Amino acid sequence: METYPLVCHPDTPAGTVESIIVYAERNGQQLWFRYHAECELNVLVLPGPLEPDRCDGLWKSTCFEAFIGGASYAEFNFAPSSQWAAYRFDAYRENMTALDLAAAPEILLDVSEGHFALEVTIPLDGLGQNLALSAVIEETDGTMSYWALAHPPGKPDFHHPACFAATLPPPELP
Repeated sequence: METYPLVCHPDTPAGTVESIIVYAERNGQQLWFRYHAECELNVLVLPGPLEPDRCDGLWKSTCFEAFIGGASYAEFNFAPSSQWAAYRFDAYRENMTALDLAAAPEILLDVSEGHFALEVTIPLDGLGQNLALSAVIEETDGTMSYWALAHPPGKPDFHHPACFAATLPPPELP
């Protein structure tokens, strides 16, 4: 299992979220992520549970994201509501299309007073090796913070090549 600490963008400081760490594990052609946020649960804007379904615009509130690929890449968005999105891009922010998946992502939550965690499993389907992980956190007071493995200069931009600061973990051996 690989561990990836996310860094809050300096222009969007978090209110009460102390840290976000992503754990990742590859099992054959599936990838499992656990996004773990150290924070008081009652300060996060968490949409209520909904039927797991594809939905656009999840990044406008609390959302966890993964980008996988190279010059062309896939973007995945996972909301605490169990809604999700998957897109393919031919190049940096170019020709966005819905990404067909063999199976919908499975999203699970683990919450307590001191932390919030979202776990998700997605199919890899030959997406490439470069990895960018990120999170958008909305707090009840309106604070929005943007977290990523790395940030390029300027405003938050999770699609930027500088954010692809890791490679996929190797497959787990039996």
